[in-house]
Amino acid sequence: MPIDASTKIGRDVRIFQPELVNIYGAVIGDETRIGPFVEIQRGAIIGARCKIQSHAFIPEGVTIEDGVFIGHNVVFTNDVWPRAVDDMGTFVTDEWTLSRTLIKRGASIGSSAVLLPVIVGEGALIGAGSVVIRDVPDYAIVVGNPARVIGDVRTKRPRAGIAGDGKA
Repeated sequence: MPIDASTKIGRDVRIFQPELVNIYGAVIGDETRIGPFVEIQRGAIIGARCKIQSHAFIPEGVTIEDGVFIGHNVVFTNDVWPRAVDDMGTFVTDEWTLSRTLIKRGASIGSSAVLLPVIVGEGALIGAGSVVIRDVPDYAIVVGNPARVIGDVRTKRPRAGIAGDGKA
């Protein structure tokens, strides 16, 4: 599983096990970290200082802005009507519409979340295992299937110190 020469890789990008990723035709921003067993397809754009954990799938049409966290096994989709064959039983090849996803600056997506083509707002938090079918507002915390807003990271997330030390 190679890192194809068509990939544009920024300064100080770390791909921890390059022999265990499949990255082709994507743009990877400066200082981003990518774990093993990640696939990033042609046309995907990853910003600077992102963390992409193992087993993530990022297809064409996904744009991830700077400082975003993508947890283990996160899956993005880019086709809202996927199918293998048409009504005549012939394989579908080019008969699909690319649907785009935008993950804004500073968002965090928990492990095993699935995202349909949506916009995830700046600083938003997607809970682990959530299925995101609608746009997520800036700083919203969303969880569940389908994901729903349960809070705002600005009032829930510790601001300073170490979580649990009573000073956050």
